[in-house]
Amino acid sequence: LALWGILMTSSICLRQTDLKALIAYSSVSHMGLVTAAIIVQTPWGLTGAMTLMIAHGLTSSALFALANTNYERTHTRTLLLVRGLQLVFPLMSTWWLLTNLTNMAMPPTINLLGELFIISTLFNWSSSTIVITGVGTLITATYSLYMLLMTQRGSISTQFQLLSPTHTREHLILVLHLLPLGLLTTKPALISGLFT
Repeated sequence: LALWGILMTSSICLRQTDLKALIAYSSVSHMGLVTAAIIVQTPWGLTGAMTLMIAHGLTSSALFALANTNYERTHTRTLLLVRGLQLVFPLMSTWWLLTNLTNMAMPPTINLLGELFIISTLFNWSSSTIVITGVGTLITATYSLYMLLMTQRGSISTQFQLLSPTHTREHLILVLHLLPLGLLTTKPALISGLFT
């Protein structure tokens, strides 16, 4: 049921037009993996669940912070209306890229380590789970790229020509999210040594 929930919530993400709803459903999808790992009750599964919970907590919070910075300037969360922000906020676009790559569990992020622990645990429990987790991972990559491209690429709407610049506090918030993720990526034993 947890794996079926991953497919359902990931598929819902592909249909979202609201940026915050997309991020929220993304979190539910990732927690499906955590739930499945906890139910299996193996040391690797618990390690993967703990790793992914901490990593996704930072990643999801960073995505919500980024969505808020967009909303404060454009006053809309509709993906079709907030295109082309890379031209106006190039540094914020870099934060979007790094956070989305982390959300997709791209190497060498700590999210990938957590997902690999969980996927290998589920595969050892039942080899047929590799199909569901594989499709879930593919859909996750698809909606993460969709979110990045819809918010950053394309031509900006003429109604958003005069946008207020980003503030140091907003960049500091994102540094405080991504720096711990980077530190955990370089030293994953801080989390993964809990159950093994």
